[in-house]
Parts: sequence; structure tokens; C-alpha cells
Amino acid sequence: MHQALRRRQVDISERTVTHLLARYDELLTVSLRDNRRLQRVLRTAGRVILALDGLQPDVGHEVLWVVRDCLSGEILQARSLLSSTTADLGQWLAEVQTQLPVPVTGVISDGQHSVRKALAQVWPAVPHQLCQFHYLREAAHPVYEADRQAKKELKKRVRGVRRLERRVEASAAPTARVIQDYCAAVRSALTDDGRPPLAAPGLKLHARLTAIQQSLVRAEKKGRCQPNC
Repeated sequence: MHQALRRRQVDISERTVTHLLARYDELLTVSLRDNRRLQRVLRTAGRVILALDGLQPDVGHEVLWVVRDCLSGEILQARSLLSSTTADLGQWLAEVQTQLPVPVTGVISDGQHSVRKALAQVWPAVPHQLCQFHYLREAAHPVYEADRQAKKELKKRVRGVRRLERRVEASAAPTARVIQDYCAAVRSALTDDGRPPLAAPGLKLHARLTAIQQSLVRAEKKGRCQPNC
């Protein structure tokens, strides 16, 4: 399968393919196995809080939908659906409902409209909450945009780093290597992005450039680098 994907110019490692296959096997096993153990686990808690999500490998392909109990961490059911319409999701969730030995007291999803409508049909009185990841992403959107703009402005101020490197490439002066090291640190900072919203790329770049500037000031005081080098 890995070789077939590479022939289709899909850049993916063999380990990733084997990991995904193992995960698929786990989900398939869940859908086919005897669920007596699962029934015991759910009865112990006395209720379930469901997490519902779908994964589509590519546009036009089937969507793998997974229902998980947040309290026990158990995957209750996984199924591939040709479409994600309200009718199809509602029919599947109704089947999930019939297999649960305890009541559903809450549902978490990404807020997709068809999901909301299907949940309202099957569990009209059960609270439905947007998942924390999607909620945080939406709440952090204004901060993310401001951070993105700040990073853009910071990058403008250090665009000349490559020209400075070229100026000292052929130099044998002791400070030339120091300058090259600082330039490499700046280029590394520019490519080392954070993962918003918890690790804002702009703030991370500002922190790294500030640390480089402070180090450069200390180097100037020790005579390792001339001022404005």
C-alpha cells in the first residue's frame, strides 16, 4: 500500500501507513467483536457522554465515522458511510442508541450542520457541545489573525539576513563565523513555526528574535562581534 501511494506521488512514510492500517484494524475489530465486555464497562459508569467525529481520506471517498464514550474512553462503534447527510447519520446513530445499555447524557462533535440535525432527531433532549479543539480554534481566531500579522511584520525586519551571509562568506575575519552563526539562528527562527492557538507562531518568533538580539548584544560587549555587524 505504501508503494502504491508513492507511485501516486503521495508523500507519506511507511511507518505512517502501517500506523493507519493498525488503527483501521482496531476500529474494524471494534465493529465485529463480541461487545459483552463493553456492555459491562458502560453499565459500571451508568451513563455515556458520546464524542462523534468523521474522517474522510479524500474528497468523494467514504467517511469513517467513529462514536467514542468520553467517560470510559471506549470506542463504541465505527462505520464507513457513503454520505454524511442528516438521514444517513440519523439512521446510524439510532442503531448506536439501541445498543447502549445506559442513557446518553451528553454529546460532543465538531458542530457540522448534518451532525447537529441528526443528533437532534435521535437525542432531542440531550445537551450537545462543540468539542474543545473546535471551540478553542474559533475562540482564538481573532488572536490568531493578529499574531499572523505580527509575524509578517517581524519577518520583514530580518529579510536582509541572506545578503549579510553572502557578504561574509569569503571573509577570514574572526567575526565572520560569528555573524554566520547568528544569521543561521535567525533563519532557523523564521522556519520554526508554532501550532496555534496554544503556541502562537508570531509570539514564538518574537521570543526567539529577542533572545538572538540579546545574545548579540552580549557578544558585542565581549568583543566577539563589532557593533552593527
